[in-house]
Amino acid sequence: MNSRILITLAIGFMAAPAMADTEVNETLDAAADGNVEVSNTAGSIEIRGWAENKVEVRGTLGDDVEELIFERDGDDVLIKVKVPRHHGRDIDGELTIKVPQASSIEVSGVSADIDVDGVLGEQSLQTVSGNVGIQSASADVEAASVSGDVDVAGTGKDADIEAATVSGDVTLSGLAGSVEAGSVSGDVLIGDGSFDNAELETVNGDLRFMAELRPDGELAMESVNGSVEVEFAGDVSARFDIETFNGSIKNCFGPKPERTSKYSPGLELSFTHGDGDGYVAIETLNGSVSICNK
Repeated sequence: MNSRILITLAIGFMAAPAMADTEVNETLDAAADGNVEVSNTAGSIEIRGWAENKVEVRGTLGDDVEELIFERDGDDVLIKVKVPRHHGRDIDGELTIKVPQASSIEVSGVSADIDVDGVLGEQSLQTVSGNVGIQSASADVEAASVSGDVDVAGTGKDADIEAATVSGDVTLSGLAGSVEAGSVSGDVLIGDGSFDNAELETVNGDLRFMAELRPDGELAMESVNGSVEVEFAGDVSARFDIETFNGSIKNCFGPKPERTSKYSPGLELSFTHGDGDGYVAIETLNGSVSICNK
């Protein structure tokens, strides 16, 4: 009897149709330079700028998703994957979104990766567990993750950039203007660019600045456990204040570091290069410091 029941149940499960994700393919007219807000709890969010004055949403929604909210109010467009308060596991939304190139975007996720390319307006992107990636940034950017990497590549136009993560690396390139970048546990790298102001910090990780510091520009770098490396693109004119508690200081501009005390391994180095128009402050507790020109 038990065997017959098990066989019957097995046949029933095999015959039952598989629960399929819901396909999404919707389009709305939109302002050429409006604001697009996207919210997705889990899955992925891919946004691309295009020449159409429309917002297009394609992708799939998990079986436990309640609905996709896609609506326009004036110059604002809202895209939200809505899940019930007491939901199952299948709440992923895998979204590919096209927006007018000049749009500004606000994107939030919980367990979701965010990837943006070709959007020329301001961007505010944040997720809890996931990576954040931006290509072709041309305006102000705020990008943050709690657990994930943050990568921002720009077009060289001046903007205010803020990039941060708790656990992950921050990598920035092709940017200009002002930048604040930090990680609690991870490396922070500025690969190239030109800056009036740059602030980099990490608790456990290395810092690298390989870019131009403009005349009258300021660069501040601070690490608790990690090395600091600076390679200026072109000449630099600045006052330098550098200090390590437990680490060496390598300086390609000439002056040698001095001991902060005969009772501790700390080193410090203060000097002026060129006319001293700008200011560079570097501090690390456990790690070496290297400053040079490319």
